[in-house]
Amino acid sequence: MASHDDMALLPGGDPMSVDGAVQGINVMDPMQGMDGIGAMNGMDPMPGMEGMDAAMQGMQGMQDMDGIAMSLDEVDLFGDPVINNPLDALPARPSLSKPLQLRLEELRSRGSCQGIAWSRHGTIASISKDGMSVELRFLRSNPQTADWQLSEPSFWAPAPAHPAPSPSGSASPVSTSAPFVHLAWAPSSNPDLAVIDALGRLTLLSFHLSINQTCPVRRWETDLVDHLHKVVGCYWLPTQIPGSKQHVHLIHGPAIRSQSDRNQPEYKYEHQVYPAHGPFHPHPGKSAFLCVTTNGALRLFFTQINGRLEETSIELESVNSCDELITHAALCSEKNNVLIALATASKQLRIVRASIHWGLPPADKQVPPGGVPLRPSLREFHVDTASWAQHGSQEPAADALSTAQLTHIEILSSAPAGHGQPLSPPVVLMVRSCVSSDGSLYDLDCQTIIDRWEIVNDQPQSLSPAFQQLGTMPSKPPQMPRLRRLDPIMLPKVVVTITTALFGRIICLGFSDGTVQYRDRFTFDEVYHEQNTDAIMHPLQLGFRFPEPTPCLQVAFSPTNCSFVQMCEDAALQWNQLQCPMDGPNLALETVDQKAVIVALTIALSASALSQVTCDDILAMARPLAQLPDFAASWIRETVNILKITVDYSEETHHDQLIRNILLQMCLSMLGHLHFRGEFKPRPPEGKFATLALAIRNIFLVLTVALNSPPMGKLVPLDDLDVVEAVTGCTRWGISLLGWITDSLFELLDDPEIMAKLNDPKRFPELARYLHSKGDVALQLMLCSSTRGFLSATCRRLMQVESVSNRTSTYYENLALQLQQDPAAAANVPRPAPALLQAYQRMARAVAAPLVRVADFERLLSELSGDIQASYRRSLAGLNAAKVKPQHANMTEQQQQQLNEQFIKKATAHCELDMLLGKNPPPSFREVLLKFFTATLPAFRSQTDPARLFFADYSLLEVAGADDNAARVLHARKAEGRYVDAFKRVELVVPPRCAKATTAGPRTANGDEPRNAAAAGSGAAGSSGTAANIGGSNNNNNHSNNGGGGGGGGSGNNNSSPWAPSISYGAWTPIGGTKGVSPCSPSPGNGNAIEPQWRRCVRCAAVMEDIWSGKPGFNFVLTQQRKCVCGGGWGTMPKGL
Repeated sequence: MASHDDMALLPGGDPMSVDGAVQGINVMDPMQGMDGIGAMNGMDPMPGMEGMDAAMQGMQGMQDMDGIAMSLDEVDLFGDPVINNPLDALPARPSLSKPLQLRLEELRSRGSCQGIAWSRHGTIASISKDGMSVELRFLRSNPQTADWQLSEPSFWAPAPAHPAPSPSGSASPVSTSAPFVHLAWAPSSNPDLAVIDALGRLTLLSFHLSINQTCPVRRWETDLVDHLHKVVGCYWLPTQIPGSKQHVHLIHGPAIRSQSDRNQPEYKYEHQVYPAHGPFHPHPGKSAFLCVTTNGALRLFFTQINGRLEETSIELESVNSCDELITHAALCSEKNNVLIALATASKQLRIVRASIHWGLPPADKQVPPGGVPLRPSLREFHVDTASWAQHGSQEPAADALSTAQLTHIEILSSAPAGHGQPLSPPVVLMVRSCVSSDGSLYDLDCQTIIDRWEIVNDQPQSLSPAFQQLGTMPSKPPQMPRLRRLDPIMLPKVVVTITTALFGRIICLGFSDGTVQYRDRFTFDEVYHEQNTDAIMHPLQLGFRFPEPTPCLQVAFSPTNCSFVQMCEDAALQWNQLQCPMDGPNLALETVDQKAVIVALTIALSASALSQVTCDDILAMARPLAQLPDFAASWIRETVNILKITVDYSEETHHDQLIRNILLQMCLSMLGHLHFRGEFKPRPPEGKFATLALAIRNIFLVLTVALNSPPMGKLVPLDDLDVVEAVTGCTRWGISLLGWITDSLFELLDDPEIMAKLNDPKRFPELARYLHSKGDVALQLMLCSSTRGFLSATCRRLMQVESVSNRTSTYYENLALQLQQDPAAAANVPRPAPALLQAYQRMARAVAAPLVRVADFERLLSELSGDIQASYRRSLAGLNAAKVKPQHANMTEQQQQQLNEQFIKKATAHCELDMLLGKNPPPSFREVLLKFFTATLPAFRSQTDPARLFFADYSLLEVAGADDNAARVLHARKAEGRYVDAFKRVELVVPPRCAKATTAGPRTANGDEPRNAAAAGSGAAGSSGTAANIGGSNNNNNHSNNGGGGGGGGSGNNNSSPWAPSISYGAWTPIGGTKGVSPCSPSPGNGNAIEPQWRRCVRCAAVMEDIWSGKPGFNFVLTQQRKCVCGGGWGTMPKGL
C-alpha cells in the first residue's frame, strides 16, 4: 500500500488517485473517506483527492442500486462471506450445571458416595445438604385421601462427642465435623443402615419398631482419623433364604400370552430358579458388612452370637505410593467367596477373591445353634490385573481426554442367561463420564462410556508327558481366571446411578436428566421400553410411564424397581412412581386390556412377596385402577394363583398354619387398602371385611404371645402392668366383636328377604349381592374358612384370658385372707403393686359380664364348621377328575384316587376364594345356611340378650356402614379426635392440632384415665410375681410403658410447620422418646411446646402409641408389632398427622 506521503505527490487529475484510494480502503479499516484518515493522523486534507471522493460516491451509488449492504472487507473474491475463525460458526458446546459438575467431581474422586438409599422395609435415607445428618423418609398413604405421597423428613445426627485420636496420638479437630458421604442398607429382616463419613468412619443404625425411628448399634468415635482409611467400596453379605437349604432364588415370569383366543387372553407364568451365591452369615436372618479402604484394607463387621458387634480385617493390596491408592472398589458374592474389583489411581483394574472362614466346627459335630462363638478369618487371592485406560476401536477420539474420569464401578456375580442354561462369568462394569474440566461435553452422542470385563477361566494347558516322570505334577492343572474385555457401551447421557435388579440379571441406570433405563445384563440391550402384551415382565411394557423427568444428581430405586427417588440439583427429594395408562375420567385403559395390567402387577407383587420387601409403591401404582369394575378381586385372584396361596382351611383343626400364612395377610391387606377412602370415612363391605379379618388375626397374636410365653427370670409377662392392660384391651375388643357379629346375624334372621333367598334355589345366587347392598359382612366372616378359623382361635384365647382372670382373683382373695388371719406374717409376704392389682380388676370386669358368652359362640362356630365340611364332602363326592379329564389307561386305582383328591381340594379352594372376595357361596351352602338360620341361630339366640346386643356400643370396632347415621357418627369421632390404638385396642383422644400443643393419652372404653410413666414403672417393680405364683400361662418377654409418645429426640426449635421434623442425636429415647415440635407457635415466655408422638401405619393409617421400655417381658410382646396388622410399616410422627 502507498503511504500518505506518496499519495500526496500524485497529480490532481491522475486516474491512479482513484486506484490508490480503493487499495487503501481494501487494506485499512473502513473509514468515511480520506478526510477521516487525515483527521485520524492529525493531518489536513491532501490536495488532489477530489477525484477520489467522486469515485467513492460512484461506488456507493452502485451498491445502493444493487441493494447490497455489505462492505468490501466482508466478501472474498467470489462474493462469499469471509470467516476469520472457522470454529466461530460452530454452536457452543453444551455445558453441565454447576451442581452436576460438583457431583461428577465427587464421583471421580472416590467410590462409595451414594447419598440416598431405599431399604427393603420402605425407609428412604438421604444425606442432608450440609452432610452432617441423615434424613429419613417413607412412602405413606395420606390419612385424609388415601393417596400415596412422600413423607416429610425426620433427622438423625450423631451426638456431640470428644474428638477421636489421630494416628499421631493427638485429637483431630475435623473428627467431629466430617460430613457423611455414603449410605448402604442391609438386606436382613431387621434393617440396619451403614453410614460412612468422609474419613471412612462407620456408624451402624438399627430400626426396630418404626421405619423412621433409629438407634445406633455402632458409633464412629472409636475409628481413627486417617485419610488412608477412607472407604471406597462396601457391601452387605446376603442373608440366608428362610426355609431353603439349596440357596436358590425363585422368579415368577415372564407371563406368556396364550394364542388360543385373542379376545379373552390367558397367560401362563414361567418359573425360573437361580442359584443364590454365598458367603452368608452363619445365623439366618443376619448379615455382615464389608468395606474396602483407600489403603487396600478389607474390613469385616459382624454380629457375634451374643449380639455384640465385632470387627476383623486383612490387607488386600500393599500401597507404597500415591499411584497405588485405591479410588473405587466394588464387591459381590460368588460361589461362597467375595469377588472384589479395585480401581487404582494408576488406572489399574485389579480383581481379588476373598474367602471368609467363620471358625465353626465341622458340620458332622453336633453343636447347638448359637453355641459356638464366631471367630472369622479372611483370606485373599489375586485373580488378575489390567489397565482400564486402554481404548477400544469403537470409542470416540475425545475419550483420550476422559480416561481419568471414572465415576462408578460394579461387579456382578455369575448368573445364567435363562432357566437351565450354564452360568455366565462374573462381569465388571466401569462407568466413565466424557465431560471436560469446565463442564462442557466432548461428544453429544457419547457422554458416558461403560467398560465391561468378564472374569473367565482359561482352559488348562496340556503339559508334555515327560513332566509326569517328575511325580509332583497334579493330575489336573487348575484353571486360571483372567480378565477379558468386552466391547464398551456408549450412552448419550450422563449416568449418575447404576444398580441391579432381579438378582443381577437387569442393570438399572439413572441419568442426570431424570430418566432411567433398564438393560439386560448379558446383551446390555434396553428392556421394558416397548409395549409388549405377549411376554409380560414389567408394568412398563403395558404403557405405564414415569412422570416428566427432572434433572437430578442421584437416584435410588425402590426394592420393587417400580419407582425411584431422585435427589434434584437443589438437594430436594422427589418421588417418581409409575402412572397407569388411563384415558379420561371414565377410567378406561388406553391401549391395553385389564387382564394384561393385572398380570404385570401380579408379577411385580410376586417378586416383592418372595423377597419379603415392601410393596407400597406397587399398591400406589395400582390404586388409581381400584375403581375399575372387579379390579381388586381379579388382582387378588391372580396373586393367589401365581403364589399358590392357601385359602382353604375348612379341614384344619389347629390354627398355627393359618396364623403363619403371611401371604394371606398380604391379600387381605391389598383388599383393605384398595377400598380405603381415608380415615373417618365409611368403608365399603370389601374394606370392612378385610379390616376386621386382619384385626382378629392380630388380637389372636397379642393374646397368644402374652399368655403363652416362657418366664423371664422370676416374672412372666402377665406380671407386667402394661401387658395386663394390653391383654385387657384386646379382650374387651374381642368380646365386642363377637357381640357385633351376633347382633348382625340376628338382624339377618329377622330379614324376610334373607329367608326368601334361602328357601328359593333360583334366588340363592342373589344372596351375596343383597348382603353387599346392606353392607353386612358378619355372615361372610362366618362362612369363609380362614376368617372362621381366626374367630375360633380368638375364642380359645378369650376363654384362656377368662381362666387367668379367675385364678388371679382367687389368688388375691386368698392372699388378703392370709394377711388378715396372720398379721405377723404380713412383713414376709410380698404385696402386689396397687396399679397391677387395679389392672387385673379391670380384666375381671371385662370378662365378668360379656355381651356374648365366648364358649357359646365357639360352639356355634364349631357346629357351622362341621356342617360346611359335610356339605363339601357331599357335594364334591360325585365330582372327580375323571369326569373332567379322560382317565389315563395306565393309571392305577391309587393314582386315580389321588387325582380325585387333588381335584376336590382344588374345587374347595376355588369356592373358598370366591367367598373370601365376597362372591356368592356355592349352591351346596344353601342347605347349610337354611339349617343355620332356622335351627342353630334361633337356639343360640335364646341364650343371649338381644336387647343388650342391639344397644351396645361398638365404636371400638370402627365398623360404621355407609348410611347417613354412620356418616354422622364418623363425623363426630373426627371432630372429637377419637382414634383406636391398634395394639392395646383402647381409645386415643387427640384434640385438633391447633387447639393445644399437647394431646391426651389413651382412654379405656369405660373412661379410665391413662397411667403415667411412674405408675407404669412401679407395676413390674413392685409386683410379687402374681401370674407366676398362681400358675398362670407362660408369658412372653415384652414389657413397655404407656408413655406419651416416643421418637428419637426433639430438635427443640420453634417451628410452626405441621410437619415439624424430629431430630435424634444418636440414641433411641425410651418412654416419651422423640419429641417433635409443636405445630402451634408457643406463647411468649413459655418456651417451645413439646408434642408427643405416635406411630401411624403407612398403608392403612392405623395408629398406636409410640411406647418402649426397658422391661424385657413387655418388649417381647411389643416386638410382635414391628408391623401394622395389615403388614405395613409404622412411621413415627407427631400425634394428629
